[in-house]
Amino acid sequence: MDLLSTIEDKAKRNKKSVVLLIDPDKYEIPQLQSTISIASDCGVSFLLVGGSIINKSINDKIVYIKSISSFPVFLFPGNLLQLCNQADGILLLSLISGRNPEFLIGNHVHAAPFLRNSGMEIIPTGYILIDTGKKTSVEYISNTIPIPSDKVDIAIATALAGEMLGMKLIYLEGGSGASEIVNADIIREVKKNVQVPLIVGGGINTKEQAKEIFEAGADIIVVGNAIEKKPQFLHELSEFI
Repeated sequence: MDLLSTIEDKAKRNKKSVVLLIDPDKYEIPQLQSTISIASDCGVSFLLVGGSIINKSINDKIVYIKSISSFPVFLFPGNLLQLCNQADGILLLSLISGRNPEFLIGNHVHAAPFLRNSGMEIIPTGYILIDTGKKTSVEYISNTIPIPSDKVDIAIATALAGEMLGMKLIYLEGGSGASEIVNADIIREVKKNVQVPLIVGGGINTKEQAKEIFEAGADIIVVGNAIEKKPQFLHELSEFI
């Protein structure tokens, strides 16, 4: 599998993608089966699996997802306990907007031997937390301060630094359960200044919000909380794919 090449190719052709984030704690098997079926019908590109805190087995949920679908399944880990080798790959997140060394490089050092031997596709991803009006789980767990939504220049410089350090994707994150979406001005200006594909997530609850984010320049949007509450929302998003 070479998901990164697929993402890069679609971004070059200005083809938009919707990605579903699955938090294993939020899904029992019947609901998961139904949601995966809807995602398949709606043209979702791939699945991310992870969360800030996970109590249930991430491994079992990934095995089940792969048994009922052909989706590429990538880890979106909130901590080292969420690593497993049943996934197809991992977005190796470095929280470059923060100054907590564990989320910049510390956890990565501990994970590196496991990841090298896992056979998974590893996609280095510059993860940038943007203030969206509410303290989110990501901010609390990572003990980092998000970039203020009006500090567009800082967001640009941070994304540029991530790209220069070799990150293959830039991910602008509003945080799980964000009360607002990432500022469109930040999305627009970051997209103008980096060459790598741009992902945006956090607080996307309506088709209008998705349209605004895509029009601002995002190549991929990630939805999670909204789909837990309303899986049919994927049908509304399918028109952008």
